[in-house]
Amino acid sequence: MTDRPLRILIATDTFAPDVNGAAKFTTRLAARLTQRGHEVHVVASALGRGRHGTRIEEHEGERFSVHRLRSMLYPGHEWLRFAHPWRMFQNAASLLDALKPDVVHFQSHIILGRAFSLEAKKRGIRVIGTNHLMFENLMDHSNIPQFLQGKTVEWAWQDAATVLGRCDVVTTPTRRSADYLELKTGLEGVHAISCGLPGDEYSPNPERQRGRIVFVGRVTSEKRLDTLVRAVAQLPSDLEWHLDIVGGGDQIDELAALARELHVADRVTLTGFVSDQELRERLRGAEVFAMPSTAELQSIATMEAMATGLPVVAADAMALPHLVTDGVNGWLFRPDDAEDLAEKLERVLRLDDEEYAKLQQHSLQMVAPHDIEATITAFERLYRGEDIADPDTHVEIDD
Repeated sequence: MTDRPLRILIATDTFAPDVNGAAKFTTRLAARLTQRGHEVHVVASALGRGRHGTRIEEHEGERFSVHRLRSMLYPGHEWLRFAHPWRMFQNAASLLDALKPDVVHFQSHIILGRAFSLEAKKRGIRVIGTNHLMFENLMDHSNIPQFLQGKTVEWAWQDAATVLGRCDVVTTPTRRSADYLELKTGLEGVHAISCGLPGDEYSPNPERQRGRIVFVGRVTSEKRLDTLVRAVAQLPSDLEWHLDIVGGGDQIDELAALARELHVADRVTLTGFVSDQELRERLRGAEVFAMPSTAELQSIATMEAMATGLPVVAADAMALPHLVTDGVNGWLFRPDDAEDLAEKLERVLRLDDEEYAKLQQHSLQMVAPHDIEATITAFERLYRGEDIADPDTHVEIDD
């Protein structure tokens, strides 16, 4: 295979400055591919009316072309925008004919992935599809009546199977999420490729930050943050603790009200959106990271916490057991069980310094194989049509 630079088109329904795992991954992917000398073109939604067009944008310290398409705000959502569906096939055809990419890599099949996969296949262009979605997650934001949600989810997975079935290769971030995708769609051979993490951007705090519990992520219903607030309210009175919920979303007011109701408002801070620098400082200022979500396909936020040397207490659901091993780098708790979560948080907070340091070191060891350079190399090889073995991210901890 030639190692010549590739012309890569990345089609995505969410991209910087959106704040979510898929947008963060896609932004890093585009930047790191550019850094390696490839010509990268990102196709994404315009950030507002009149802001469409092609520009050179800078992200993660790299400059590359971003083609912003006319878009609409998703009903009832504060920031999520979608490219106009009625223009998507026309837009895909014209951009593919103008750019003639070597490969198309889409990050969501709902709008742009649907159009670019179809138009790329017509032109004989290689297509890679990555799935970051669990449709069960989306129902809270869908305005679809409860009695129709089950059928809607079933239809959505069938639709995903149709679009992803056009791909030469399908990927998703973990083996568990790959197995789930295969189960829901009937696809075979889905690759598990970590979203990856630039580990050199995170550093442990040499001083233990006693009593500080932190969550990082979108403050939305699927993250199950009410379980976390109810859990900290059950911590024994002799423990000095404070919970930082770092991130923005539509549940901030509701969680603040819950904290008041449970008489812990003075111990719970809801930061709203913060800069990447402040996010890292909040992690460095914590003693333990909590992830109550039950529907993580990987959880970049949990990996960021591990790269900061934090023990993790996470729900025993979806992909989180790939990152957390009981008694090794933290503990898993029964999903939606605030009492069990409180008990596992208390375990960490009461560890002596030697035991705590072991969990810290194990978090660092277990996240190390998720280095983003291995992720970029895997995608480069897929773009060139090579067969690959999924990168091994499992670490055996030997005490």
